[in-house]
Amino acid sequence: MDQAQQLRNIIKAGAVSQNRPLARVITVTSGKGGVGKSNTAINLAIQFKKMGQRVIILDADFGLANIEIMFGAVPKHNLCDLIYQGKNIREIITWGPMDVGFISGGSGIAGLSNLSRDYLVYIINNLAELDAIADIIIVDTGAGISDAVLEFLVASGEILLVTTPEPTSITDSYSLLKALNRHPRFSSDASKIKVIANKVDSEEEGHSLFEKVDSVVSRYLKLPITYLGAIPRDTQLAKAVMQQMPVSMQAPHAKSAIAFENMAATLMNKELNKDVKKRGMAAFFSHIVTGKKINL
Repeated sequence: MDQAQQLRNIIKAGAVSQNRPLARVITVTSGKGGVGKSNTAINLAIQFKKMGQRVIILDADFGLANIEIMFGAVPKHNLCDLIYQGKNIREIITWGPMDVGFISGGSGIAGLSNLSRDYLVYIINNLAELDAIADIIIVDTGAGISDAVLEFLVASGEILLVTTPEPTSITDSYSLLKALNRHPRFSSDASKIKVIANKVDSEEEGHSLFEKVDSVVSRYLKLPITYLGAIPRDTQLAKAVMQQMPVSMQAPHAKSAIAFENMAATLMNKELNKDVKKRGMAAFFSHIVTGKKINL
């Protein structure tokens, strides 16, 4: 029995014994830094929370600490402590604004594939508990096309790509999608990609930005992508960032906060997202560890 089959059995056994639902895992990414990826992740989390969803953010951007800065809190533990120090999953969650949970990935995820089976069983079982704690888990990746970022995207059933009208952002977004499309384990049928246009001056500019990206992607990659929405330039958002507060909390009637609210509502629309399959966090990480899709 190979490692993927062993982990598949572990996940299925845990799902049956706990009779647990599976969390919805949404991965937020970007082709370059500075386009508002982490800000998007945390504001969508706040909007989901307002809709009654239990939300946890996994900060998988190893080089930066944007999420914890916006949370205004330094986590005591991260994923490394679960893997190497024997902490359980609840001990490494930091609770932020509106009781949105936050897990710092640290550098722990990079070493998962080198762990023994016993360690993997322990970690996968702990990660499976997230499905009982959260309805939605938002994974905030690093920016760019590193191997680590691509592994997260390949494992994800829902990918939100944040881009801006800057030519470098558009180019880097295309480069990310090109690298993802070439990945041997990527399946456009299994992973739905939605584009968010950030820092635009109007809804029309947001649509135009998406059309620019979509025309190139459709022509050269034959990769289906859809438009989720636009986030307008907003002085209230900039002010909220400076004060380490999500604009969705500090200024809920700001035009950017309303944009985040509308996108969250679209993501929660069952009819629009009927093709989305909840895999849960254990299956998500098992795919990263084994390099194979874990179908339950």
